Amino acid sequence: MRKFMLLVAVFSAFFPRHLSACLWDQDTLAMERRVFPGAHELMAGYFVRHSDAYYEWRISDRRAKPTDQLLPTDLDDIAVAHDKLGDHDKAIETILEKIERWPEQGRYESEANLGTFYIHSGQLEEGREHIRKAIAINPDAHFGREIYQQLLVEYLIEKRRPSKQLPISEEIQAAAKGVMGMMRFGNHDSPVLLEALGDLLLADDSDEDSKQLATRAYLRASMEVDAPEAVAAYRHKAFVAIAMQKEVELNQVEEQLLNEIKQGDELFHRIAEDETAWIATGLDVDAEFEKKYLDSPARKFQVDGDVSEAEVVPISFVGKLAATLAFATGLIAIALVAKKNQRRRKASAM
Repeated sequence: MRKFMLLVAVFSAFFPRHLSACLWDQDTLAMERRVFPGAHELMAGYFVRHSDAYYEWRISDRRAKPTDQLLPTDLDDIAVAHDKLGDHDKAIETILEKIERWPEQGRYESEANLGTFYIHSGQLEEGREHIRKAIAINPDAHFGREIYQQLLVEYLIEKRRPSKQLPISEEIQAAAKGVMGMMRFGNHDSPVLLEALGDLLLADDSDEDSKQLATRAYLRASMEVDAPEAVAAYRHKAFVAIAMQKEVELNQVEEQLLNEIKQGDELFHRIAEDETAWIATGLDVDAEFEKKYLDSPARKFQVDGDVSEAEVVPISFVGKLAATLAFATGLIAIALVAKKNQRRRKASAM
């Protein structure tokens, strides 16, 4: 609980300070992209990811096996596919089916997946309990990712109020890569993650904040919510961020972002067309996807009239571990900075 309260304090305490720490300058977008590689593409949706047709195919492909030949990993694949398609209840049902058939086999994976699915469905307390069970089985798996996931869930439970509206504030630059990993392997258009990334891009007490990228994050978040109050709040954060950047207006950034999102949509559309064609011809979609999109050269991403290399990110075990490690490292940094700030406050009070 002490760790959790420390995390809550850090996540909620410093946003006004970080605005005052930003320098009024004219850094270029290219400079910002070098400091936070991959952030721009994530916000635009310009990265390799599977289509809904793929996840539907994966369910059919695994379910095509005779029941007595299904493996525990097949049900994990099916459950994750349902979750990706937004059917969190079916994902939960599938993992419960796995647990019933194989009570002990792959139990860590079952509890970790089940906890995540409950969290995605909004059942935070239930999700937390299964994450705790996963930690009890194997606290060191995935670089201890579930421990940090539990802390974040407890933070969200604490923050959840009937009258609470987005946005919420998160801090500390070291966590940016972790948030980007969550976006890459989860929901790249999640408004909460986009806002968190925007806050981190502004980087409290840093000379290398990224105002244009942060502005894009807030604008993209405003496009992903329905409540007028949340839209206005995100756009206000975008306005404040870009106001500190010389010779760049909010409408300019928004126009550029819309073009960048269009590029991301076009890339995703090409992937979806390919996966649909592979499914129709009976090919192994996993193998074809890897061959075309994970082993191919980087594609071109148009950035404000210039062409840059877009990072091709393999959806691989190594890639997931790297994202998890970055996330864990960022949260450890949060705890260290919080302790440092606590010491500062104690010293100033003397």
